[in-house]
Amino acid sequence: MSDPNSPNRFNEETATFAVRGVDAPDLEAGVAAIRNVLKTLPARPGVYRMQDARGDVLYVGKARALKNRVTNYTQVMRLSKRLQRMVAQTRSMTIVTTNNEAEALLLEAQLIKRFRPPYNVLLRDDKSFPFILLRRDHDFPRIQLHRGARKVKGDYFGPFAGAGQVRKTLNALQKLFLLRSCTDSFFNTRDRPCLLYQIRRCSAPCVDRIAPEAYEELVDDARDFLMGKSTKVQAKLGAQMQDAAEALDFELAAILRDRLKALTFIQGSQAINAEGVGDADIFALASKSGVMGIQAFFIRGGQNWGHRSFFPAHTNEVSEDEVFAAFLMQFYEEVPPPKTIFVDRDLEEAALLAEALRERAGHKVALGVPQRGPRRRLLDQAKRNAVEALDRRLAEGTTQAKLLAEVADLFELPEPPERIEVYDNSHIQGTNALGAMVVAGPEGFQKNQYRKFNIKRPETVAGDDYGMMREVLSRRFARAVEEDPDRQGGTWPDLVLLDGGRGQLNAARAVLEELGIEDVCLVGVAKGPHHGREGREVFHLMDGRELMLPVNSPLLFYLQRLRDEVHRFAIGAHREKRAKAIGASPLDEVPGIGPARKKALLMHFGTARAVRSASLEDLQKAPGVSAGVAQQVYDYFHAR
Repeated sequence: MSDPNSPNRFNEETATFAVRGVDAPDLEAGVAAIRNVLKTLPARPGVYRMQDARGDVLYVGKARALKNRVTNYTQVMRLSKRLQRMVAQTRSMTIVTTNNEAEALLLEAQLIKRFRPPYNVLLRDDKSFPFILLRRDHDFPRIQLHRGARKVKGDYFGPFAGAGQVRKTLNALQKLFLLRSCTDSFFNTRDRPCLLYQIRRCSAPCVDRIAPEAYEELVDDARDFLMGKSTKVQAKLGAQMQDAAEALDFELAAILRDRLKALTFIQGSQAINAEGVGDADIFALASKSGVMGIQAFFIRGGQNWGHRSFFPAHTNEVSEDEVFAAFLMQFYEEVPPPKTIFVDRDLEEAALLAEALRERAGHKVALGVPQRGPRRRLLDQAKRNAVEALDRRLAEGTTQAKLLAEVADLFELPEPPERIEVYDNSHIQGTNALGAMVVAGPEGFQKNQYRKFNIKRPETVAGDDYGMMREVLSRRFARAVEEDPDRQGGTWPDLVLLDGGRGQLNAARAVLEELGIEDVCLVGVAKGPHHGREGREVFHLMDGRELMLPVNSPLLFYLQRLRDEVHRFAIGAHREKRAKAIGASPLDEVPGIGPARKKALLMHFGTARAVRSASLEDLQKAPGVSAGVAQQVYDYFHAR
């Protein structure tokens, strides 16, 4: 069998058929485009993409027999209203054939994640799952939190529901197993133990306070514990503590006692009793008022590693089973499947899902509904949590909808805003200046839409807040005009809030007028006359009016929360930029100078200033620096 994760596993170039058409939605034109594709369509497994006149993907689907499945879209009277709208926008299709239906299911999930089509059920979650990583690329392995691609050699344990759960577990694991958490560079430069050794959260292998064999034993214990063998670890620690006490080594006995307490804390902090379950993910779906929510429990080695709620998008007119199946495939695009997956219903495509997940994981995956015992109790608990989470979501959505309706009334918008953009600037006396944009909507803050703008135009004067706002907004909206002039992509704001008063508002309005944009509502949010607890914001409108809201108004709290979020994001981005600037060196700008040669030059000359003033002959004497590189460095600093 070929590698299921190989980038060349699906060769799209060998089986592509496309037909182009006109832009206006037209049901007959859409059916005609699909029929043109059907003329050359094979009756093989594969994936199809419906595309509009601009080539944007509307829908991704898979089929056991492509010709039969795509033919259904030409029978428009049997389609739901949702699919009829999709067909009316379709002007081309892209077809990719696969070896079997399981491969088609995997490819479908990959393409949905890549294109985010508007007519597919989408797993709406912009956060990757955190794991605990026990590294293997060092003589003294490090334990740490990990997100993203698994490029580092080591053992990965997870997923955990959130970073908070990982940090709490890591904190207890440090007390329990005394494994280092520092970076390799920090480890290599130590000549005495750090504070973690003093507070008994590290065994200080950096300064040889523990033998390599003893440290390796701690690593093995940590691996056993994370794999669910906590009873074995507990018995071992208990026996060691007893031996130390009998030998009258009370200091060692106290250390082992504290480690046992840490182990007990981890075991006691699990609100779910998952003993005997092994490695399993548990999912339950709840549906109410047209909204669906899925609750996930993560069990690894019989330990509860947290739970999370998901609310898939684009679920109108889609069956619960179809939503559930789409969710599972997209979820396991990010997370390696465990050996067992429990769901709260018999899915029609359960066997196909299990086969696809087996191919994805490289091991057998059992997908089923537990009927009795602890597994059933866990599933019932997941179902209760799914219903409760959905109720909270609906209550929050009702409150949010009410607030957005009040925003529309306050600022005289034609309808509640779907997208609110909030802007702020951050700098210290003009240095490391940047602008920030945060985005909010009916479902709260959309953090994957946040943007930072480095202030870089020469005409923008350092420290000029109005000039910075002009640059940020001109870049933002010039790009919007270029990329989405018809405003069909959902990236145009219905309301723009500016952290500032009348001056910021006038600067923003001038930018939009220059770009020919007249229908975007701009509002300046400035501090009121009293900045203390009783202070109120003043809202500056484009027609010159100034509004203030009652102190205890929920709408005021909501708008303040928007302003505070952009302020937080801007300050955080500025600090990050400032920290990078502090660590920057003039050598970073020299062509052909990488980290190794930069380090060699600094080690030889001591400072970047000394490198700048060095003669060509002196540069050539630096270790690891060739004559050509020395000439490049010399020419860079002596351009005249």
